[in-house]
Amino acid sequence: MPQLFFLFDFKYLHIMKKEELFDDGFLKQFKTWDELNGFLKGHQKRGIEKMLEGELDGHLDYDKHQKSNQSYSRNGFSKKKVRTSFGESEIAVPRDRKASFNPMIVPKRGNMVDGLENVIVSL
Repeated sequence: MPQLFFLFDFKYLHIMKKEELFDDGFLKQFKTWDELNGFLKGHQKRGIEKMLEGELDGHLDYDKHQKSNQSYSRNGFSKKKVRTSFGESEIAVPRDRKASFNPMIVPKRGNMVDGLENVIVSL
């Protein structure tokens, strides 16, 4: 399999609209419902994890890899199983050192993402 390399010139960077994200050619690659469902489940999992990371950024008041003068910081991830309309997924939930981060998207001791999957899939 040949390796592909891409060079980017940011003067010509095109920002995609959400309608352009999955064109017809891309969607034609899925031959069965299971293939499409598996893709959407992975896409949803990634979306939930990135939203949780953004929520922690707001809680700590600084972005990941940014310098901070605060006494507490990020402390890795914990695993959590969540149930969605695509089935059960294991996600990585970010933590802070003081354990004061209580995500609103997937609350502590909660395991169901109500309605959130509709938002992610519609993106």
